[in-house]
Amino acid sequence: MNNYNKHNYWVYITTNPKKTVLYTGVTNDLQRRISEHIMNNATDRNTFAGKFFCYNLIYFEHFSFVQDAISREKQIKLLTRAKKEALINAFNPEWRFLNEDIKSQTIFEKLKSIELGEILPYNFDKKE
Repeated sequence: MNNYNKHNYWVYITTNPKKTVLYTGVTNDLQRRISEHIMNNATDRNTFAGKFFCYNLIYFEHFSFVQDAISREKQIKLLTRAKKEALINAFNPEWRFLNEDIKSQTIFEKLKSIELGEILPYNFDKKE
């Protein structure tokens, strides 16, 4: 678990309260970035996330290298809505809002389950 404390990059998907809009992003601080999305909704409605209320975290992946995170973000953004939904369903079948989870150790338990293969991992080689 200590290796998550050195280099942390996250690809994430947020949605609006009705779960009709998806936003994909990349960050080096997931908790801060989600807070920014919440603030944008209240103060800066000119951003995509602010305009469409996309501040509910429903999906994330961890990376140690920023280049890998950026590549994955681009890959996800090219997916169809159906393929994004399949990705989210494999990770978070209930589409629970995970905002509170990232404030606790729950995030590390989720990462552990990904490493153990309990959740379908992404595949950089697969063309979507």
